[in-house]
Amino acid sequence: MNLTSNGVPIPFTPELFGRLRPSADLLAPRDPDALRERLHADGYLYLPGLLDRAEVLRLRGEYFSLFPPGLLAAGSRPEDGVFSGRVPAEVPEYGVAGHPAYTFVRSAPFDDFVGNPVLAELAAQLLGFKAEMLPRRILRHFHRGTLRASRAHVDLDYMDEGSPRVVTLWIPVGDCPPQTGALVYLEGSHRLAPEEYAPLRDVTDRPGDRRQICHDLALTARTLGRRWLCADFAAGDVMVHLPRTVHASLDTTTDAMRLSVDARFIRSDDSPDPRWLKPWSADDGA
Repeated sequence: MNLTSNGVPIPFTPELFGRLRPSADLLAPRDPDALRERLHADGYLYLPGLLDRAEVLRLRGEYFSLFPPGLLAAGSRPEDGVFSGRVPAEVPEYGVAGHPAYTFVRSAPFDDFVGNPVLAELAAQLLGFKAEMLPRRILRHFHRGTLRASRAHVDLDYMDEGSPRVVTLWIPVGDCPPQTGALVYLEGSHRLAPEEYAPLRDVTDRPGDRRQICHDLALTARTLGRRWLCADFAAGDVMVHLPRTVHASLDTTTDAMRLSVDARFIRSDDSPDPRWLKPWSADDGA
């Protein structure tokens, strides 16, 4: 399997990759104490099949139906999200006003999806208190050829003006194996002190943004002596991670486009980062 992230190759070898540990066994029956314990032990929870697959694929279809003709491969269905190889000229820059992603995160179907009580209940159990979803919910959409992905980072560096008691729920909106641009998690990285990976911030393709750790995932893994953990995510799966867990994403190289949702929850008695109190836009700088 040939993988890259931001165009930089990362060999799919046992030195650099392992598999995420699934925690679906803790869901039926639900065991909040065991879920919290595993989240803090691993830095993440991989929850296959938490959501209804049909509902996830319905959301995928509703989003891709917003695009003008030409984005989707001829004869394919919107819920398949198969890239034609061409973005129509009239589509604005990704995620800004006028782009379907900007519109969609402000729509009733999106609100209904992220408002699923299953998600809020899970967040409350993990936080040990009533949970509130932050209004800045992100929709990420990647297609092959862009060579653009999330660089290695921790969420807390992007939301450090509020409570650090945050849980992130990453939801693939469609099947998402590594080649489709899935998230990967650096093993045991939630236990790392920031100064341990600080030198990697000097190896960057974005010198103006010190929040990212590094765009070179192979270098990151080898420098820190840890593997990237991955999975063949399916529609209905949910990932949860802590704000200090190092994670990144791979480039999308499949015809199927990557679509995913980031939803973040805090305790209702905590103060949120004010930058996360309004709907997401790709140019909001947060």
